[in-house]
Amino acid sequence: MKELELFFEKQINEHQLIVERSKSLLMDSFLATVKICIDSLKDNKKLLFFGNGGSASDAQHLATELSVRFSKDRQAISAISLVTDTSALSAIGNDFGFEFLFSRQIEAIGNVGDVAIGITTSGKSRNVINGLKKAKENGLKCLALTGKFKKDLEKNCDQVISIPANNTSRIQEMHIMIGQMLCNAIEFELGLAPLVKEEE
Repeated sequence: MKELELFFEKQINEHQLIVERSKSLLMDSFLATVKICIDSLKDNKKLLFFGNGGSASDAQHLATELSVRFSKDRQAISAISLVTDTSALSAIGNDFGFEFLFSRQIEAIGNVGDVAIGITTSGKSRNVINGLKKAKENGLKCLALTGKFKKDLEKNCDQVISIPANNTSRIQEMHIMIGQMLCNAIEFELGLAPLVKEEE
């Protein structure tokens, strides 16, 4: 049991360290990301989220926070996850290849002025990179959430939020935290909901 107690403390301490690093490094990229999303939504465009594995779950989660609700009942916000259509995913994977899962869907439904938001903890997910590349070619704004490795994403993105961590778990934890902050900031900037206040 002592070993588990030490493990618990170490994991919490690591998380707190990455939160502090992120706090000091990511403000500008976060604000720029919010502005890109707001400008698009005010122009009646939409946000397209996508990612692999756990990041696919994050993409689905964040799109739902916006299209349904985050902090309160309000007008729906135009956001779609590209990881939920099993017929499209299986057909694209079978007919074209797994690396084209998102680029094919963006080609089908992405319009100039929409925002493509790719999530990849490694920064090397070929289907996410291809999705962002296709989005850029088609006139979409491109954003990414990743870890330290970002050079393949920066080539095709208007803004990259790069979590300063090597550990996949820490990166994923920060992705959902930053993602939910993004959702609330979008609600607030659109005048649809207040910013969530600190719990008393």
